[in-house]
Amino acid sequence: MPQPKAPPDSARLDRIVAAARRDAEQRNNGYRERALKMYPWVCGRCAREFTRANVQELTVHHRNHNHDDNPADGSNWELLCVYCHDNEHARYVDHAAGSMGAAATPAAATAQPFADLKALLDSRGKR
Repeated sequence: MPQPKAPPDSARLDRIVAAARRDAEQRNNGYRERALKMYPWVCGRCAREFTRANVQELTVHHRNHNHDDNPADGSNWELLCVYCHDNEHARYVDHAAGSMGAAATPAAATAQPFADLKALLDSRGKR
């Protein structure tokens, strides 16, 4: 008979989640606050303008997709609205997925859609 599993240590899990959230918040506040001070509050793709009322919808995008690359001059950042930011990451993921398994040259086409066209046209003319 299998042994019943011990219940998870919820206090330990709470500490891990709290530490992860705290670290993420510190990381985000660091470069996000600097980027918001450095750049105008306008999406770099759709040119939507932001105010204090909706600035939470403006995100910092890392151009090279490396979130640990945060130069002081902000050269790896651009401000994007949440929609353009999601679109940019989806395009990056699609590009990476498409380029990993793709062959260098496409396979030659083997279909012959007009193979019997002459015979078909000749048979129509005999009617």
